[in-house]
Amino acid sequence: MKYILLNNKSSVAYDDSNPEDIKVFIDNKEHDFKESIDNRIDYAIATKRNKYAKTLNHQFENLVLLTGAGSSIDWGVDGKVGQSMVSLWDGVETELGSELFSKLLEVIKYEDKWPDEEIVKNLEKVLSMATPAIPYVDKAVIDLEDCISKIKTFIKEACMLSLPDHAPHSILLNKMTKRKVTLPRFKLFTLNYDTMFEQAASKNNFTVIDGFSFSIPRIFSGRNFDYDIVSRNQSRVKEEDNFIEKVFHLYKLHGSVNWDKIDNKIYQREGIESPLMIYPHQSKYESSYEQPYFEMMSRFQNSLRKENVFLVTIGFSFGDKHIVTSIIEALEQNPSFQLMIVNKGIDDSNENLKSFIEAAEKYSNITIVDETFEDFANNYPDLQTYNHDTNKQIIINLPTA
Repeated sequence: MKYILLNNKSSVAYDDSNPEDIKVFIDNKEHDFKESIDNRIDYAIATKRNKYAKTLNHQFENLVLLTGAGSSIDWGVDGKVGQSMVSLWDGVETELGSELFSKLLEVIKYEDKWPDEEIVKNLEKVLSMATPAIPYVDKAVIDLEDCISKIKTFIKEACMLSLPDHAPHSILLNKMTKRKVTLPRFKLFTLNYDTMFEQAASKNNFTVIDGFSFSIPRIFSGRNFDYDIVSRNQSRVKEEDNFIEKVFHLYKLHGSVNWDKIDNKIYQREGIESPLMIYPHQSKYESSYEQPYFEMMSRFQNSLRKENVFLVTIGFSFGDKHIVTSIIEALEQNPSFQLMIVNKGIDDSNENLKSFIEAAEKYSNITIVDETFEDFANNYPDLQTYNHDTNKQIIINLPTA
């Protein structure tokens, strides 16, 4: 039986082991199709989407989205798209050359293999093993420092992505920011280095509060997250604040391709040779206690401790200890916390997800959804009640020549 939505009180699954008699289970009861000739798997998928849309239709006081690599993979333009860790491994092997890359693995004694003897393509572990080995390996054998530098440069270049038209990032932002203006701003935390969400915000006329000043040059300060943007309507009778629409908070937990550190100040600008990023490495947990990452992590932890908070994770592998620890703490300590994990597949053989799958079977505040980033964005409920006001938007199409 394959679950496509899992929650203690609400679930959808199907069994297609017999293609001629596919069984669909809704809330752990087999659905009676009677004489229906509808596609049963399609029915299960539609039921799943109706169920999670019903949950997301609620106006949670604090709405938080956490995204990982899965929100960038395969998105981009002109053939340059976001990559998985496996494809990054292949790209690094090509960049260094098979001979040098094999030598690197040999020197650091990287020997991880799957049961079928295929190598485990874990670039994060390679960097974790290679970095501390630099002082102990003769450069005449292999220049580890140069190899690591090339790997990091390759990762940086791979994350210099352009957002395609009609990308899910724009669709999801437009939907998730449709909230009562009296509620706290929607908060987006991302582990990605690319600027896909920033580009989506720019294309859709959003104002992003990202910790950087609105003046030029843009300089980081944690206090900028405490500011908001309002329209001041004044009259002789009263003076009140009117919180404007299309504003959200953006926190980049692992840094960004457009962050630069100069003289202990952090700037946001383009064309940076050595951007401020926490590269894939098992010491990510320790690095998160340095600025500006510490500020971002503190904000993430505080967001999960709020009353009536709903966290949606998408494209996140649950492999980052410091992030997972914060989520587990919220589940254990915050009675009003709810978690929705959107993942491509609900597979308890995935060690990172196994404990959350077991918890979803027991508790009603954890829901796991089998869905892609694109499909989730397209099926996220569009709350028409809180539509952004576009009546005043003027669009002028100038001739191209």
